Amino acid sequence: MKLLFSLLFLIFIGFFESTVVWSQETTSITNHIQITKQAEQEGRLVIYSVLSNKAAEPLVNKFKELYPKIKVDYDGEGGATETYERFLLETKSKSPSADVMWSSAMDLQMNLVVGGFAAQYISPESAFIPKWANFKDLAWGTTYEPVVMVYNKQLLSPNDVPKNHEMLRQLLLSNKERFKGKVTLFDLEKSGVGYMFAVQDQRNSREWSDLLSVIGASKPFLASGSGEMLKRINAGESIVGYNIMGSYALSRSKKDLPNLGVSPPNDFTPILSRVMFINAHALHPNAAKLWVDFVLSQRGQEIIANDLELNSIRLDSVSVNSEQSLNKKLGSAAKLIPINEALVETLKDDFRVPFISRWKQAMNFLKD
Repeated sequence: MKLLFSLLFLIFIGFFESTVVWSQETTSITNHIQITKQAEQEGRLVIYSVLSNKAAEPLVNKFKELYPKIKVDYDGEGGATETYERFLLETKSKSPSADVMWSSAMDLQMNLVVGGFAAQYISPESAFIPKWANFKDLAWGTTYEPVVMVYNKQLLSPNDVPKNHEMLRQLLLSNKERFKGKVTLFDLEKSGVGYMFAVQDQRNSREWSDLLSVIGASKPFLASGSGEMLKRINAGESIVGYNIMGSYALSRSKKDLPNLGVSPPNDFTPILSRVMFINAHALHPNAAKLWVDFVLSQRGQEIIANDLELNSIRLDSVSVNSEQSLNKKLGSAAKLIPINEALVETLKDDFRVPFISRWKQAMNFLKD
């Protein structure tokens, strides 16, 4: 009798669980159909991004193919700081602005999210991404990109390639004349991403200030974007680039900049994830929801991994360009930049102003 009761109980539990799953799936499909209908009525989607129009083309084109009734206005031609300030100005003046903000400047994005500019949305795709990539259903990490050192393969021998931050310091000290004017890195006053990388360096290394002083002594070229630095390195105008987005470097080395070599530091390699959120005052909120679902979906993430080469964060990704595969290569050196309120603290004047001042002194901006 007890055995029969147990069997009946297990059958009931199994039926109940399958019913719940079926109910959830049915609800999800119904919601998607409703959102799609409303999005098609809106008829438009506006995205501000720092990923160029050309680079984002495979992702945008697939979305258009899936939703042909929605016109997509994708603007990826501005820098991180410029895009942030544009969105802030438009939103505060109640002018039309982006429905979706998508940027690699994680701190600037989180500043907007924490400031109340993001709409909450429970995406059905959230179950398939890591917990770190979902901030309170207000913002989502979408990629997994290493921050690396880049060098000119024709000008730097394999034995001289710096494999960590200390090796870079020693390399620059070993031949000061050779590297004078031949190092490039972000200008922190012009690049939001560059500033964020520098803050992460300080947090990950006690010796960061020593390296910074050595880089400053080399009279480096300060750039506002990764593309500018990569072109300089490929042309031999710079031999080494510091704190450059590895996804860009790897992609360009395969396409049009063959002289580029990439070295992820084996002491610590910061990992950024492009943060995306829906504008709390979006004119096309349902189209924005479809975009979020698509970017986080298996289809969208495979495009991000294989076409954009930015590495998928999906837990079920089968791509070689994924969080799982990159972590196997980097091991404990991988240091994910967290998507949380801590990023916002570094933007406050009492932190930022003295930080930039110390950086400028190291870069020889300020003279005694």
